[in-house]
Formats: sequence, C-alpha cells, structure tokens
Amino acid sequence: MATVESDTGTCQGYANCVAAADDYFDIDDDGVVVLLQTDIAESERARVEQAVRSCPVSALRVVE
Repeated sequence: MATVESDTGTCQGYANCVAAADDYFDIDDDGVVVLLQTDIAESERARVEQAVRSCPVSALRVVE
C-alpha cells in the first residue's frame, strides 16, 4: 500500500493539497501541512497523487 509523507520544513502553507484532498491534508496554525491520514487506498491514489503534485515547493511525496 502506498503512503503519503510530508516535509514540514519545506512546507510554506500554500494549501493546494488541502484544496485537492482535504481528507488527507490540513494546515496547522503555524501554516504547515498536517497529514490527516498516511495510508492511501488504491481508489484514492490518483486524487492524492494530484494533491502531492500540486505542492509548489514539493513538500509532499507518495512512497510505495
């Protein structure tokens, strides 16, 4: 199963990921991404991968 990971040191709080998959990503009070869930169901994979690609600073990644 694929998982999603974040690099909170790189995140700049653009929230593109939240707009694309708000059940997987949120932004905390400091403007940094929070992972709401890390395991990606196969049926959700395309949507989560799109959210990961939408990050302008590449703070997210999908790992096998």
